[in-house]
Amino acid sequence: MKNLKIAIQKSGRLNEKSVQLLKNCGLDFENYKSSLITTVANFNLEILFLRDDDIPGYVEQGIADLGIVGENVIDETASKVNYLQRLGFGKCTLKLAVPRDSAIKEIKDLNGKSIATSYPVILKSFLEEYKISADIQTISGSVEIAPGLGLSDAICDIVSTGGTLKSNGLKPFADVRSSEAILIGRDGLQDNEILNELLQRIQSVL
Repeated sequence: MKNLKIAIQKSGRLNEKSVQLLKNCGLDFENYKSSLITTVANFNLEILFLRDDDIPGYVEQGIADLGIVGENVIDETASKVNYLQRLGFGKCTLKLAVPRDSAIKEIKDLNGKSIATSYPVILKSFLEEYKISADIQTISGSVEIAPGLGLSDAICDIVSTGGTLKSNGLKPFADVRSSEAILIGRDGLQDNEILNELLQRIQSVL
């Protein structure tokens, strides 16, 4: 039987929980930090370690059959993948935040302002919904320093605890969307024996 390939985050906040979930499913594999692929010794599965931004695209193109990735990444990349199972970890919220002394108090106050984010697709769609015209500055990396450097009036970023916002003198004032880790699959995987077995194991662990 042909092995299925599952893509998980190589490093970052979902890596540890994804590895733990698969181990709890009884899968025997080495979590190589240096290697991009590892084979499960006791199951027809290979694990690819990728950047989280790349996972939905790999699954959409069929390079990987399955993936574990945050909902926010799926939305941002607009990849056509199937949601197979919500996994209940990696919960966070994409929030709008402003400096503590900012005059911006509600969403409508963002009209004509500039917002720094690593999620321009999600943010654009959110602003359109509220009929807000703002300048979106796309930044990869430390978005929370943008207002302090004078690059933007506000930011839109992933928040889990809020500690990073606080330490940068920012306060959240609106939620854009909530997110958690999702098991996704490529098209044409329905009624796959290995997938069904893996899903049963995941559901019993959850």
